[in-house]
Amino acid sequence: MAEQQHCESGPLAGIRVIEMGQLIAGPFCGQLMGDLGAEVIKIEDPVRGDPLRQWGQARVEGDSLWWSVLARNKKSVTLNLREPAGQSIARELIASADVVLENFRPGSMEKWQLDYESLSADHPGLVMTRVSGYGQTGPCSQQPGYGSIGEAMGGLRYIVGDPATPPSRVGISIGDTLAAIFATMGTLAALLDVKNSGRGQVVDASIYESVLGVMESLVPDWTEGGIQRERTGSILPKIAPSNVYPTGSGEWMIIAANQDTVFARLATAMGRPELAEDPRYANHHARGEHQAELDELIAEFSMTKTSEELTELLQSHSVPVGKIFRPRDMVTDPQFIARESIIAVDSEQHGSVHMHNAFPRLSRTDTRVRWSGPVLGKHTAEILTDLGYDTDRQDQLRAAGVIR
Repeated sequence: MAEQQHCESGPLAGIRVIEMGQLIAGPFCGQLMGDLGAEVIKIEDPVRGDPLRQWGQARVEGDSLWWSVLARNKKSVTLNLREPAGQSIARELIASADVVLENFRPGSMEKWQLDYESLSADHPGLVMTRVSGYGQTGPCSQQPGYGSIGEAMGGLRYIVGDPATPPSRVGISIGDTLAAIFATMGTLAALLDVKNSGRGQVVDASIYESVLGVMESLVPDWTEGGIQRERTGSILPKIAPSNVYPTGSGEWMIIAANQDTVFARLATAMGRPELAEDPRYANHHARGEHQAELDELIAEFSMTKTSEELTELLQSHSVPVGKIFRPRDMVTDPQFIARESIIAVDSEQHGSVHMHNAFPRLSRTDTRVRWSGPVLGKHTAEILTDLGYDTDRQDQLRAAGVIR
């Protein structure tokens, strides 16, 4: 990889994003924009803050470690958006911004007089990014939309898990994060269009459509092919061998050798080169038809090796192989270490917090983590001072519960 020139500001330097919303779908979009160098000003409720501050299995002295990651590179400003004074300050902030990002239930921004038509009247280049469960239109749009519902509606939940069990969840909030990624992509495209046309627009990202957008050929498989995809556990039907296999040391390994040439190399590594010529396994179609019995043969072989022995042997034959990583594997793995895939970031609450780095890598204006999730309201005084609010006025707003 070419040597990277680390830019302190990042490729989105000079872009100001006002993040309004909470939990995951909208804020993850804000995190991605911040990783790319945008100034992200997060507006939070003065009393409770973003509920994500309390989420996650691991907390230190009541503070969420998840918050340290999702709110990194953001400035925390407290505003009570239910109060006219809070709405007025929000409008001033948005007037200074390139993007306003929100993931409230559709209609909330309009209720607070923060609708796009009003905001863009004097700011035609404004981009408003709206993330919701069902989008801003349609019969479901006004319903509360959660990631799990979007995953189910978009087709993902039905096909995840073992066929002998009910539908499973992926293990992370994938619906929310997919919506955030699509929202980020749309925001960047809209910002590019502003540069060309001078006009902003609304980016409407829904969770269910973002899930649907990565479902490959699920729809035409059914509508044109008459095939309903089902849960298949750890395999891809008719794609073999590509599965999870046991080892003699008690660990599970992924082996992916479904190409003809790669399978021939696997057969040689197994000490059974004749399998590559066996009519049952000689080509992609044949292996797919005999998937279960082939997996049994490979499992019998893999059980004779420790995970280290299996890795060394298959890598020496250029067969893709990998262990099932957990965090304890990641923090000591040479590949993770070489690319600084995981970094320790200073934290006011926790000293430092280990988290994934900012991705993807750029060769000249690289992405980076500048700080971890801030304490509630840390930047309120700084931002209001920049807007021209003196100390007395800030004290009045604080006494009225508009800020914290």
